[in-house]
Amino acid sequence: MTKILIINGANLNLLGTREPKIYGNISFDEFFITLQKEFPEVELAYFQSNSEGAIIDKIHQAAENFDGIILNAGAYAHTSLAIADAVRAVQIPVIEVHISNIFAREPYRRHSFISEAAVGVICGFSLNSYRLAVKSLLYK
Repeated sequence: MTKILIINGANLNLLGTREPKIYGNISFDEFFITLQKEFPEVELAYFQSNSEGAIIDKIHQAAENFDGIILNAGAYAHTSLAIADAVRAVQIPVIEVHISNIFAREPYRRHSFISEAAVGVICGFSLNSYRLAVKSLLYK
């Protein structure tokens, strides 16, 4: 069974209430249950933290226990060389996701340090970005 860890970063614990016009009105916990039902052949795990260090630690730990990572670092994507280096350091594929289309937003959101280290980037498809990332890891 394929094991995939989804890691969400800063402020993504507020999905469902935070700027619903951009991020939707469904919490990630609700969506995660739907994702698990849709992919019963995949062992999905989920971690969220607003702390950069905790995200880095989780990426390091995931390399030992998972076949791939889906990473939405939130605003850390645009600022964190440390998270990008953690992605480079692990020997499992990491797919970067964003709920919104970061290229259609503010200029400072259009660059991601993580994109250079990830095997792929999916953005702009709302929570479906995660669904597409699971499929990309399954059919790589």
